[in-house]
Amino acid sequence: MATGEHILEVNLGNFQEAVIELSQKALVLVDFWAPWCGPCRALGPVLEKLAEEMQGAFVLAKINSDENPELSREYQVRGIPAVKAFKNGKVVDEFTGALPESAIRQFLEKHLPKPGDDLRAEAMAAMAQGKTDEAQSLLEESLQTNPQNDQARLALAHLAIQQGRHADAQAQIDAMSPLFQMEIEVEGLKALLEFTDTARKAPPITTLETTIAHEKGDARALAMYQRALVLLLQGQEAAALDQLIEMVERHKSYDDGLARKTILKIFALHSNQGPLVEQYRTKLSRALY
Repeated sequence: MATGEHILEVNLGNFQEAVIELSQKALVLVDFWAPWCGPCRALGPVLEKLAEEMQGAFVLAKINSDENPELSREYQVRGIPAVKAFKNGKVVDEFTGALPESAIRQFLEKHLPKPGDDLRAEAMAAMAQGKTDEAQSLLEESLQTNPQNDQARLALAHLAIQQGRHADAQAQIDAMSPLFQMEIEVEGLKALLEFTDTARKAPPITTLETTIAHEKGDARALAMYQRALVLLLQGQEAAALDQLIEMVERHKSYDDGLARKTILKIFALHSNQGPLVEQYRTKLSRALY
């Protein structure tokens, strides 16, 4: 087995230091293998070649699964070769089997730093401190360094929405790669733009509440939908979701299940996770079934 600065032999004794701690600073690719495994013998040299070629872009940690059954069990290795990518002490991606070199390069590309990422990180820190002008400049500089940095475009789109520049946000989304546009965060952004446009065209909320109280059928369903979006954009997410749940209960089939679809889009704004999502996923299930 080749070893060097970027290729480490790892076992239970040094796993914490060589994988968990090191992955706080760099991408660590853990290769679970065994001497008797034919596909492992095919994959190993390819991983080692890439580790040496990329000179520190990632570290390859080789673990003999026969000699380290505890680690194999902990990381649920059911077949080898099993390759797991670690960042910040956690598995962020994985694959099993001897993939061709081109596929491994694509796998790595998703997780390796891209040109302009340092500027994007500075921009996110500035945004967190409310320094929006500084964040805007850093993100634009990041894109000049690497026009394919979709994460920078995502941050610029968020910033544009916060400032009410919806056309600019849409332009950033349109410029993202088709694959990245399918990411849950981008789906959430698209939904937010759609919600804002609908809420802008809605009657005053008092008019909507009157319609909900006195009308029936599609007129009532539309008013419930519009009221939910107005509440959502006022920051009253729970109230908006409650309105949509009621709409599911009373007008489930309106506009091809619009209420259910809208709830799922709101979940996408939260990347489909978190206490609010869990709470209302249960309520939605009850309302539907």
